Amino acid sequence: MPSETAAQLLDEESALWLQQLRADGAERERALAELHELLLKASRFEIGRRRASLSHLRPGDHDDLAQQSADDALLAVLAKLDQFRGESRFTTWAYKFALLEAGVKVRRRAWQGREIPLEEEAWAELSGPTRTERGAEDAELFAAIREEVERSLGPRQREVLVAVALNDVPIDVLAERLDSTRGALYKNLHDARRKLRAALAARGFELDLDRKEER
Repeated sequence: MPSETAAQLLDEESALWLQQLRADGAERERALAELHELLLKASRFEIGRRRASLSHLRPGDHDDLAQQSADDALLAVLAKLDQFRGESRFTTWAYKFALLEAGVKVRRRAWQGREIPLEEEAWAELSGPTRTERGAEDAELFAAIREEVERSLGPRQREVLVAVALNDVPIDVLAERLDSTRGALYKNLHDARRKLRAALAARGFELDLDRKEER
């Protein structure tokens, strides 16, 4: 339950949401149905915003994905109801769960049935014509990065870094494919970046390796 101070900060509408969701019987059922509709609306918005990555799906699949996202978001909201502190409106707070669930499901569905590119394929694409046109300095940095990825990183660190940084594989998709967890892969990624940054610095290169942190 929110503290007495937090409860005093709740706007009237948010307080009513909490009261109804904690009630029994028909009152709670009505609140759950209304909340699910709000979450479904948020899920549809997020899936529509990311529609380009789902071009291989049939239109009806988009709504199925939105329904799944709203269902899971509703469970997440109910599980964390006591964590709502009134720092925003309840509906704004709840929307975030739907946006998160929809985003995760879109990323997973976009990679469903796709193979994660092999390391050689990733390097080949990265070193294509558009990059070589940037000149000798860029080519030297690229060569140094590839050498240090091979030499300074462990197999799992290399696999995770290449997948996330070169191939844009979502961290949750990679965790599923590797039978790992997001936390473990984030640590692999952090350690790989730290080692690679140090190895490149020792060779006189400076590189920002933190641009593609997965949220």
